[in-house]
Amino acid sequence: MRVKDKIQDESPATEAETREHLLTRQRRQMAPVLNAFVQNPDRTADDRRGPLSTFVSNRDLRGLQAFLFAVAVTSNDTGSDGWSTTLSIPVWARALDFTRVASAASAATAVSKVFGRLEDRNLIERERHGRERKVRVTLLREDGSGQSYTRPGRGNNDKFLQLAYAYWLDGWFQKLDLPATAMLLVSLHAKPSFTLASERMPSWYGWSADTAERGFAALVKHGLIDKTSRLKKAPLSPTGLTRENVYSLIGPFARAKASASTAAPDPARVPSEPTPRRQRTPRSATRPQLPKVKAEAGAR
Repeated sequence: MRVKDKIQDESPATEAETREHLLTRQRRQMAPVLNAFVQNPDRTADDRRGPLSTFVSNRDLRGLQAFLFAVAVTSNDTGSDGWSTTLSIPVWARALDFTRVASAASAATAVSKVFGRLEDRNLIERERHGRERKVRVTLLREDGSGQSYTRPGRGNNDKFLQLAYAYWLDGWFQKLDLPATAMLLVSLHAKPSFTLASERMPSWYGWSADTAERGFAALVKHGLIDKTSRLKKAPLSPTGLTRENVYSLIGPFARAKASASTAAPDPARVPSEPTPRRQRTPRSATRPQLPKVKAEAGAR
């Protein structure tokens, strides 16, 4: 009698596999984040700090990453939950990478604490579901006002930055510390090539010039930002010139990539054979043919 080959059990999903699954089902490649999260858009305000400054001042990198991930896996309203995502606590813990360095119990406690901080900052609402210890996270407006979430660019004029999924899928969230992550968001918020006066960091963004410089240095070290120096005319300078740094993102977070289509390919939507168009009856040969003008595609 032939013994059947034993069917091999698969190993549990890893932290990386869990993140990839949750991000892939969003069917795009970037997460939209309201600019107001980084900086108050009111140019007349003396203090233009956004909610991001609270994460920096409290040294809350884990909380910042949890919020950015919640936005990434929730801001596509094609699911049944709308602007919410419901997962069990162990899945949240695994997706947020808490289980990589802690026991299951400690990781679950960390999830509760992190979401509690985000709730206190008026960035999310959370609700427990059923006996499976599921937690439903609902996005609120990223400016910390506590208002209902609206998808940036969806029927409104809200300006937003786009954080590439490479931040999670390529492990950048593990490589970049808090100053580097904060300055990455500032760089995505700024123009493609930009200058930044260090002395304005406290009033513009809410952290010190030293923190900004350390963040920029880390981005340069990791090959994520290009830094060039130029002489600029300065009438009040003794030499009539001053030196300033010009920054531009490169690599996976380059703004050229951010302006591309954010829709990820959907293998389930492979088009079938195109239906042939009905052919029109040709015009009379005696009627003069006008040249066809190809319409220009509108700007996206």
